[in-house]
Amino acid sequence: MTVYAIVKLRGSVGIKPDIRYTLELLRLHRVNHCVIVEDNDYYRGMIKKVKDYVAWGEISEDMLELLLKRRGRLKGGMRLTEEYLRANTPFESFKALAHALYSCEVKMKDLIVYGIKPVLRLHPPRKGHRGIKKSVKQGGELGYHGTEINELLYRMR
Repeated sequence: MTVYAIVKLRGSVGIKPDIRYTLELLRLHRVNHCVIVEDNDYYRGMIKKVKDYVAWGEISEDMLELLLKRRGRLKGGMRLTEEYLRANTPFESFKALAHALYSCEVKMKDLIVYGIKPVLRLHPPRKGHRGIKKSVKQGGELGYHGTEINELLYRMR
């Protein structure tokens, strides 16, 4: 099963209401927010609708673990720690949580029960974007990156 990372790169001012609603369903309320979703027909349709506002691709398990360590947050804005994972969740470490998310045993929205936020708030990328008005094929950042999304996520860690 494939797991996608979706990052919102453009703002919501002046966009069509149905696209805005789809971004809300994906929990992408602000620029540089990232969500992790499984690959199925529902999410593919949603991604197709918002393709001009997001970058997405197949995230690696190592990058998912790094993002959870650096950007994972609890309710109230506290950092996600391994001690918290051991004490309050069935996962022993970030590696175990990343593996469960990567193999689709658990979804990000299921982690709300444990007090973990389902959205990762990222930094703007180091060295800047290549452009948020062009697709990847045209030399920009928008659209489908494939496994190259890991490089973008690393710059936004």
